[in-house]
Amino acid sequence: MAQDETQLVRGGSFMFHPAGTLPQATPEENSEEALAIAEAARDFVNGEILPRDEAIDHLDLELTRDLLAKAGDLGILGMEIPEEYGGLDLDKKTALLVLEQMAKQASFSTSYTAHTSIGTMPIVYFGSPEQKAKYLPKLATGEWCAAYALTEAGSGSDALGAKATAVLQDGHWVLNGTKAWITNAGFADVFVIFAKINGSHLSAFIVEKTDPGISTGAEEKKMGIKGSSTRTVILENCRIPEDRLLGGKGKGARIALGILNVGRFKLGASSVGAGKRVLEYTLKYAGERTQFGKPLNAFGLIQQKLANMAVRIFVGESMSFRTIGYLDEALAFTSWESETGGADKMKAIDEYAMEASMSKVWGSEALFATADDAVQSFGGAGFSAEYPPEKIYRDCRINRIFEGTNEINRLLIAQTFLKRCSGVDGLPLAQATSAPLDLPQDDLLRTVALSKARALKVIALAQGLHGPKILDNQEAAARIANMLLEIYAMEAAVVRAQKMAAASHRWSALALDLATAYAQEAWNRIQAEARMLAAELASDAVLDALVADLLAMQAPAPVALSAVRQRIAQALVDQGRYPISAV
Repeated sequence: MAQDETQLVRGGSFMFHPAGTLPQATPEENSEEALAIAEAARDFVNGEILPRDEAIDHLDLELTRDLLAKAGDLGILGMEIPEEYGGLDLDKKTALLVLEQMAKQASFSTSYTAHTSIGTMPIVYFGSPEQKAKYLPKLATGEWCAAYALTEAGSGSDALGAKATAVLQDGHWVLNGTKAWITNAGFADVFVIFAKINGSHLSAFIVEKTDPGISTGAEEKKMGIKGSSTRTVILENCRIPEDRLLGGKGKGARIALGILNVGRFKLGASSVGAGKRVLEYTLKYAGERTQFGKPLNAFGLIQQKLANMAVRIFVGESMSFRTIGYLDEALAFTSWESETGGADKMKAIDEYAMEASMSKVWGSEALFATADDAVQSFGGAGFSAEYPPEKIYRDCRINRIFEGTNEINRLLIAQTFLKRCSGVDGLPLAQATSAPLDLPQDDLLRTVALSKARALKVIALAQGLHGPKILDNQEAAARIANMLLEIYAMEAAVVRAQKMAAASHRWSALALDLATAYAQEAWNRIQAEARMLAAELASDAVLDALVADLLAMQAPAPVALSAVRQRIAQALVDQGRYPISAV
């Protein structure tokens, strides 16, 4: 635990610390209060939401509102709202545990997250005392539901290119424009809507559904998450009181980007919860289905898929808790009692914007790969709507688009890292590549250390040759991002597994197998990305020297991964589920 703010882990600095030396939160370290709330959320999901799965997916919005109100009764809508305004003001780790449970039903999870995160958090962090007092108590109980309206038909990834306008007339803001793909639009009472004041100053406004001039379009026909409400929001001379401006004139970009970071943290965590449910379905089917006189789970390639699912879950959990741990430590040095409390908390969140993007990208792609493995494991049944994988496959596809596409997030990861490596107080990229390599004795930590060294050498070369212009080459930027997120995920998994081993945790042997399986394959991907990045950016002479240098570096000792995966798969089959979960 950091004793003062100078001891907080800096965003992006994980690349420059010796492997495994940074403090890290893990799912095995939770307070009794956090576990009790997560268990209540689990019971709520299992008892109230999953039995209504079909009705939710048939877009029963009255049911969704009723379930949100019941969640409010449990306190889980107000976990991140200050106590002064009817919330519980709990840490982000507790919110993560609850979100993992909510993710078991994708449509409801989408409605829940849109309400509690991007719908409510702008008012929590940027609202005036009067705005907070008016809206937050009702949002905490579920009496009112929230929506967030940033995207427009002509500005998707370019979210700040909004065309909606706001003009001040006679003590009222008059808003005009159309917002697209707005979750919860069909039943929201409160909208956080972005528009440009006088056509130039992007700002945020609080709009109520009863305000004159606001309406919604028909429900969108979507590939997945069919039970969540998604509509256009239409503003036609919509008049709202002057005091509904949120955060001040021209603060829209600050609000939008900050809240997107909050959403990215959470999307990575929700991917873990959904992945666990996919694995349970697949384990059950693979144990019941027989071919050639044997259950599917007796076949090596099915065991490989089961093991890979568990690896992704373990790594995703480790990554999410690592990130949330940094965030909770930073937030502990802020207070709602301060006049700048909201701004201070948002600054703490911004420090880990890169880690938020990595969690979002990694988690969403891991879940999609897990859903794909489930479809394949079910065979023809996986392609049928009568079996769970078909819906899960469709539902999870949106996660690579939500909260900024994964392409945009990869560019942000590379951009943020390189920016933080510049300037007087920047991260020590040049020094790190010139320092002698001190490798740990432990095989897993050695793999992490070698991965960092290889990636930093190539990134430093790219920056030295091209400077900031390297970001103009989006493929090169994506390769940088891929190496960074692989290393962040690998180290998170390795440190967690070793902490479990040191504590003689019941599942420590399984955890080490899971971390080993990921580390070996991540190393191969990092090596490939490094060589391809060098090939794209270096001249022949420089490239030859670099390749020789890289080849001269040590490599991790190879591991027979088939045996590792067989052990993982057998543990899953024996337990019938992923057994390491905190709840």
